[in-house]
Amino acid sequence: MARFIDPRVDWAFKRIFGSEDTKECLITFLNGLFEDELVIKDVTFAKTEKLGLRPDDRGVVFDVYCITNEGKHVIVEMQKKEQEYFADRALYYTARAIVQQGIRGIWDYHLAPVYTVCFMDFVSQSPILKEFRTDLVLTDLQTRQRVSDRMRIVYLQLPLFDKHTEAECMDIFDCWIYIVKNMNMFEQMPFSEKYPVFRKLAEIGDLRKLSREELELYDEDIKNMRDIYATRKFDEKRGMEKGMAKGMKIGMAKGMAKGMAKEKIATAHRLLSMGLSDEQVSTVTELPLEDIQKMRKK
Repeated sequence: MARFIDPRVDWAFKRIFGSEDTKECLITFLNGLFEDELVIKDVTFAKTEKLGLRPDDRGVVFDVYCITNEGKHVIVEMQKKEQEYFADRALYYTARAIVQQGIRGIWDYHLAPVYTVCFMDFVSQSPILKEFRTDLVLTDLQTRQRVSDRMRIVYLQLPLFDKHTEAECMDIFDCWIYIVKNMNMFEQMPFSEKYPVFRKLAEIGDLRKLSREELELYDEDIKNMRDIYATRKFDEKRGMEKGMAKGMKIGMAKGMAKGMAKEKIATAHRLLSMGLSDEQVSTVTELPLEDIQKMRKK
């Protein structure tokens, strides 16, 4: 039996990073992620549901959405299942948070920066997402200089995090990623002596301390996560089986075609030896006339 909740599960992720009484977890994670760039002292949680500008516009729902003490907007998402355009989805979410800052009437277009952090519990097939961490910003194509700090997207592909022991984790950001990947496997919370925030995490993440209602919500999300995993594995297996069947079919077709070609060539040689003309042999065997003429010369 696991002792701690799994942060990759929707309910658990929001409990750890999206609630007022646990915002210390979010703050320490973000400060570690954006080391030397952000120094967040406090956050205010905002509504996670953003409606469209018009009644018929599509709305969005974020996992975690907050505003820092410096007025920066931060979106944090956990994605379990790969989507074909997931990188674009993060861009869309970021753009929506930017557009929502618009003010009716007189406005000078001053925008607060929006940071989007995407945990990905899978390896993306996108050509732009090749490493564990990918940071996207607006830059000049020629000079490579950053031209705006109003948009920042960070993709974190958890399966590509290559530190597998506590000793390999060098800073609090490493510790956070290590815990997010493995927390449901721990008997004791690591790094608690070095970073007090993980003592808090051990307390709020202890399965034995969940209420009946909380446990039901968590169990439902665990079931959904297992369904996603089972579906993914089945799709992979079915894809492999279809690929093998297609390969065998193509191989058999090629083998048959090769055998028929050999038979036609042998027939052509016999007909030529019997004195038939090149045109007659070509008609009977359905081989090109040029090939028959080459056979006769040989």
